[in-house]
Amino acid sequence: MNLKKILLLTTCLAFSLNSLAFAETRMKNGEKLAENQSYTYRVLDSFKTLDPQLNADTDGSDVLRNLFETLMNEDSQGNLVPGAASSFDVSADKLTYTFHLRPEAKWSDGSPLTAGDFVYAWQRLADPKTASEYASYLEMMQVENAKDIVAGKKPPQDLGVKAVDDHTFQVKLIAPIPYFVKMTVNASMSPVKKSVIDKFGDDWTKPGNLVGNGAYVLTEHVPGEKLVMKRNPNYWNNANTGLDTVTALIINDGNQAMTRYRAGELDKTDIPAGQYPRLKKEFPDQAISTPKSCTYTYLFNLSEKGPAALKDARVRQALSYAINRDVIVNNILQGGQKPAYNWVHWATAGFKMPDIPAAKMTQKERDDKAVELLKEAGYSPSHPLNLTLSYNTDEGHKKIAIAVAQFWKKIGVNLTLTNMEWKVLTDKMNHQDFEVARYAWCGDYNEASTYLDVFTTSSGNNYGKYSNPAYDKLMQESKTAADPQPLYTKAEEILAKDAPQATIYQYTGVMMLKPDIHGYPEKNVMNNWYAKDMYRVAK
Repeated sequence: MNLKKILLLTTCLAFSLNSLAFAETRMKNGEKLAENQSYTYRVLDSFKTLDPQLNADTDGSDVLRNLFETLMNEDSQGNLVPGAASSFDVSADKLTYTFHLRPEAKWSDGSPLTAGDFVYAWQRLADPKTASEYASYLEMMQVENAKDIVAGKKPPQDLGVKAVDDHTFQVKLIAPIPYFVKMTVNASMSPVKKSVIDKFGDDWTKPGNLVGNGAYVLTEHVPGEKLVMKRNPNYWNNANTGLDTVTALIINDGNQAMTRYRAGELDKTDIPAGQYPRLKKEFPDQAISTPKSCTYTYLFNLSEKGPAALKDARVRQALSYAINRDVIVNNILQGGQKPAYNWVHWATAGFKMPDIPAAKMTQKERDDKAVELLKEAGYSPSHPLNLTLSYNTDEGHKKIAIAVAQFWKKIGVNLTLTNMEWKVLTDKMNHQDFEVARYAWCGDYNEASTYLDVFTTSSGNNYGKYSNPAYDKLMQESKTAADPQPLYTKAEEILAKDAPQATIYQYTGVMMLKPDIHGYPEKNVMNNWYAKDMYRVAK
């Protein structure tokens, strides 16, 4: 028998034994597992990248969370639980964190995971040569020398991280922040294996090349069609991994996805705009709406490449005022979403909603204010403002865009709509090649700064290039404040006044989920899911 067959049989045996161990564990809870431990879900657009340090998308993070494992994970409630690190210590001054890696943790190729792998990955994230949108994330974490490294003033090797030994990873901060450990859950914090990247270059994320330390391995990836992951027999906790196979299908049309869900081809899909009330009545045990830490917005391009009209805060305020959020939430979406007049999602831990004047006005009052502001800025029906909105292809985005065009038409603004793939849109935003862009931000961790840091001048996710020194100062002060909430309130007030965007609504996770799929974290406001914690029960 050749080596490949031996390896295949060994892998299959490992899967079978571990599935048996998992089944025995679940039977103790009175649940009988289905023989088929597969899970298939719908994704709107192709994955832009599977490189943890280059990813900036929520869908990409969902995949990376399964292919790689960060220092800490989250449970179904959103609480922190050990991941690649079994524990950590914090120094008395809260400036040094020491993570103790699991000695049994391995890469999917069977080689040991070491603290040096985390050092390499975090340095790679900070390195300007990597050109990561998330490089500034390390600055926000207050990691020593991160700011100078991202700016190209110091080498990546000066980042405040080190391997004390193979199983001890240490991080030094320049200021204590209470939510530092929460930030380590983000996919960009994943370890990557240097030898694999050196060997394959840009192709290292392809099936057969990618080596991860997560509960799953990448077995198939057809861009624009599907991505398949299968359980990793070398994962340290494979004996308790639930699902055997996870498949993401790229389906651009939400209604088509719903049809395929009802035909049994999908186990989970987002509910198209306006269909939740009907589906909840028809499928009460499958239609779900839970708070989801994301805010939907229209981003204004304030860079040199942006239109001159948008440089005027009065114009931006007028555009925001004129959007009838109640119509969008109640008539178009109908999934429990809330109108947004601020940036931070209402369900964010510890967050107190700021007093935003626009939220208390009637829509007529907002429209009248919008007309007044546009007139002050020199625009009127006889001298209309012409703008172009770019949005990624989706029926829900299209319906909202058409509605906003009508709202803005009422105040003398002509809006041209243009749709494109998400990858194209994000590239345009990265290069400030847009006027107004449909955008959404989903929290990287459950704390208000994950939203507010986006609009700091140095943020890699600040696509509209908004910059306000007073805002930057507030956010910097918040890092060391005993109670940052008053500073967050002031920051929100500045955003409402400067209007670098027009927030529209705050998300709920509105989905259809097969009732035999258990373990999906419906109560985690971050909506971070781990396939290893999910399983299918026998019907």
